[in-house]
Amino acid sequence: MKDTKLGAVESRFADIIWDNQPIASGELVKLCENQLSWKKSTTYTVLKKLCERGIFKNEGGVVSSLISRDEYYSVQSNNFVKELFHGSLPAFIASFASNKKLSDEEIDELQKLIDESRVK
Repeated sequence: MKDTKLGAVESRFADIIWDNQPIASGELVKLCENQLSWKKSTTYTVLKKLCERGIFKNEGGVVSSLISRDEYYSVQSNNFVKELFHGSLPAFIASFASNKKLSDEEIDELQKLIDESRVK
């Protein structure tokens, strides 16, 4: 998988694919025309670019993902923490929590994640 970071418009395009896959490329063109006001050539240009980056594939006129939406966001989250917090999840959480009061439910969810991580 090459560069997986998506811009805002690419993210909207990716969501269309993730929400409708597998999808015929002609149907994808119609959805992009309606939702993004794109011409056919724009859809195919962006699709080709994202296929080359290893995010989607277009085989036999059917478009599907090579990585799931969850996998994509996991990679992006890890890169974010790595780049801005030198890979320190505790530093990220401390920074996040300093600007937002966590609810008891959020704290319980975080504690559950911590407890589950210790078991693994």
